[in-house]
Amino acid sequence: MSSKTYQVIVRGKFAPLDDGQRARLLAEAEEHNLFQARFTLDGTVTYERALLMFTFRCLVPATEEEKEAVVIGRAEALAAAAIRALGADFQDLESVATDLDSIKIRRRGR
Repeated sequence: MSSKTYQVIVRGKFAPLDDGQRARLLAEAEEHNLFQARFTLDGTVTYERALLMFTFRCLVPATEEEKEAVVIGRAEALAAAAIRALGADFQDLESVATDLDSIKIRRRGR
């Protein structure tokens, strides 16, 4: 059975935050800025200090038979867990998956 890897970006909004949640997220904001963004198996969360929206980036391994919807479901579950681990909740998730095996690299001629 062959496998492939998807790169998934999940975007969402923070659910309404109370003062404690807001303070915690702001205290950790430097650890979650855009410069920390990486595509990893565990995923990374980035957000701005306005605390309106977040982005979660991850790699999701899949078999050839698994559909993109399954991959996105896994990525969104990882994103949900990551946001809850930060002490917040979320709403309005939107995701985009890219099959890394389907990306064609064009080399420049010299």
